[in-house]
Formats: sequence, C-alpha cells, structure tokens
Amino acid sequence: MIQYRQLLDRLQEHRDLPDAGLSFLVSCTDPAVQEDLAERSRSEARRVFGREVYLRGLVEWSNVCCCDCLYCGIRASNASLPRYTLDRETLLRCAENVYSAGIRTLVIQGGENPSAARSLVEIVAEISGSWPLMAITLSLGELPFSLYKAFREAGAHRYLLRHETASSGHYARLHPAGKTLERRLECLRELRRLGFQVGMGMMVGSPFQTEENLLEDLRLLQSFQPEMIGIGPFIPQSDTPLGSYPAGDVETTLRLISILRLMMPEALIPATTALATLAPDGRRRGLLSGANVIMPSFTPAPVREAYRLYDNKSHEELDTIKTELASIGYGISPSRGDYHKC
Repeated sequence: MIQYRQLLDRLQEHRDLPDAGLSFLVSCTDPAVQEDLAERSRSEARRVFGREVYLRGLVEWSNVCCCDCLYCGIRASNASLPRYTLDRETLLRCAENVYSAGIRTLVIQGGENPSAARSLVEIVAEISGSWPLMAITLSLGELPFSLYKAFREAGAHRYLLRHETASSGHYARLHPAGKTLERRLECLRELRRLGFQVGMGMMVGSPFQTEENLLEDLRLLQSFQPEMIGIGPFIPQSDTPLGSYPAGDVETTLRLISILRLMMPEALIPATTALATLAPDGRRRGLLSGANVIMPSFTPAPVREAYRLYDNKSHEELDTIKTELASIGYGISPSRGDYHKC
C-alpha cells in the first residue's frame, strides 16, 4: 500500500515516473490503487478546470476514405458501407446548430480524402467568418502540408490526428502498406509548426498491442506534449480484417486517462464515445478519472449510422449529457476551451 502511494505522490509531484512505476499503474487491477489514482486525477482536473466540462460539437462530414486501415469500418475496401459527404448547406446548418446550442467548438471529422478535403477549405473559411467566436477543430487524417496550411489560413484552430500506437512495428500491423508511423508523426510536427493546437492519442487494447506498446505511447505523449489527448478502447468493426478481435479494456483505458492527467495536468482529455459504447457509465467514469471534454454528435440523423468506425457506436444527445453531468456535480463551460499552460 505504501509503495503505490509513493508512486502516486511522485507522479503527482514530478509529472513522471520510471518505466517500472508506470507499468505498475497501467496494469494494476487492485481496486484501492485504481480508486486512489482516479481520485488524485479527478482532483487535478478540478484544480485546473474546476467542475466544468468543455463540449465539442462533432459533425462527421464524410465517411469516404482513401485509406484501408485494418481496424476501421470506413476503410476504402468496405463495400457494404453506404458512403456520404455532407454538402455545404448541410455543414453550415450543422455549424449553426452547434453554435445555437451554446457550444463554442465545432469538430469536423471525416475519412482521409485529400481531394475532397480541398473543397472543404472555403466552407471552413465561411464558418470562421460567420461564427468568429467558435473554435474550429478538424480531424481529416494525413494531408499535404499545403492543405494543412490552407485550413489554418481559413480559420481552423485545432487538429486531431491520433498516432494510434507509438511502435512502428505495431503500427504496420494495423495499417496498409505505405502508411507509416514516421509519416503520421511528421504530420503532427507540421501541424504544430503551423500553429494548430494538436491532438494525439491511441487505441487501448488494439490487436497485437503489448504493455510495452502502451508505455511507448505514454513516453511519446510526454515528449510531444499535445494540447489534446484522445484515447479510447479498441472496438472491433465486423466488416474489417480485425473485426473478430476482442474489444479493449475499459478499466485500462480509465487508468491511462488518470495517468495522463497527472502527467499533463492542463491537457484537454475527452471522455470518448468509445468508452460510452463499451460501458453504460463509461463517459461518467471517464470524467471521474480525470477527463474534462465531451463531444456530443451533431451529425445529421439520416447519415449518422453510416459513420461506422466500429460496431454499435453510441450516439447520446445533448440533453442526456447535461443530465449525466449534473448527476456528478459537473456543469458545462460556456467558453470554447482553448488549451492554456498554467
């Protein structure tokens, strides 16, 4: 008991631990250890952010993707998936809905498709001009530097690009030939150079993942210091080559959220949809483990089910989220929730 408390004291004070200490916390299933870790992380999040949670209005713009990642339901070769791309008018209407709901961050997510993404630049500029108080976050995969630059100049503020795994060998087992971890990290460096607030993250419990891989993920995040960290459990999608593998573990994901909160207190960490999909109380437990962001969906209902990254994806409405927050004594921040180093 004393040993683990010493580990937590050191992590909280120095924002770091030797690999052996991190490995112990990642893998420890002792309820007393997990509760102490979650309590400290929850207190750290409240110290930095209070009891307010940032909301991001998520719009899944297109499920057309030119990539064939082995775990992803919108992979290019999935012929069973009906494809869609929201037109300009629909996307602008979604942005207006987000703003009218009092949310000051719009997240536009889509499959990796550089040719289609070019047509989105002017719409991003229009959204930026129409709602200047609303932050624009993009999550469109790996794109040429020139396109990242065009989006930044059009008014986009943040970019989410999960690294998925910090191991080159593991990355190769999850992605098709030609997709490399080195290129993914290069994109992240390009985004930071352009002035984006950058989001990274990994899947927890993805096929072939080892505990050593998770430690590599923690060290990569610690080194890069992203403004946003999005992690969630792996959930299989039945139409993919990895669709028969088991889902990742909710408890391990929660421990990693807590560890990352103590390592990087100011980071913006969502309680992800994947957590809510695997566990009815997953979102609430994510917040109580140190997360401070929720991303309610504003994707139009007729196409929402077609953005099928994984099976049985949760789609909770804003009113449900508000009720859930109130039940644990949390409220919604009225700000757009930019990253600030304390």
